[in-house]
Amino acid sequence: MEFTRGNLALYNHRDSGKRVFLFEYVQRGWVRFESELEFYDADFFETPDRNGNNRIGIKFFFNKIGARPTYQPEQLKLDLAAEMQRGKYEIRIPNSTEREGLVTSRVGQGAYRKGIIHRWNYKCAVTDFNDPRILIASHIIPWKEANDDQRLDIDNGILLSPTYDALFDRHLISFENSGKIILSEQIAFDDFKKIGVNGKEKISNLSQGNLEYLEIHRSNL
Repeated sequence: MEFTRGNLALYNHRDSGKRVFLFEYVQRGWVRFESELEFYDADFFETPDRNGNNRIGIKFFFNKIGARPTYQPEQLKLDLAAEMQRGKYEIRIPNSTEREGLVTSRVGQGAYRKGIIHRWNYKCAVTDFNDPRILIASHIIPWKEANDDQRLDIDNGILLSPTYDALFDRHLISFENSGKIILSEQIAFDDFKKIGVNGKEKISNLSQGNLEYLEIHRSNL
């Protein structure tokens, strides 16, 4: 996918004086108006085409008209070097078709991370720390173990500050369906306390999809 025709019209709708409206499907022949939107940001991700072959897709992010975002898009850009050091993503060289539209490393992490940041309202799910330069979009089922759908499923992600991400990624902590933290017995409780983990932490707004992924995560604790 490229920024041409309809994609370009959405991207430039404010400059061209066009308005964007969101409707929700109700039933055949009926839709319900939800809101007027305006462009906020866009990023690339890897997604199957109609034949099941992976391609480069574009994910759009919109605000409700008149909303004032907490952060500007440039503040949410992925620090690819940092993510590579954490082992979150591997580099993938784009094929010749992809290079015609863009030059990219592992596509998907940019749009996915932004989606997780918006989903968790720009705050660590555990601590409420709210600097997106530090926060990490943690996969519940790790990237390397997930299928294509799971890798880009927003429900398969939790926004965490670095300490909790490192523990969660290594299955040294997990979370109950209530959101309460679970501590692995592989680390002494006194050592958890040394890094600021007290065992009383709780996530308050887990989705049903989050719970399904967390059940798998807990089995590896």
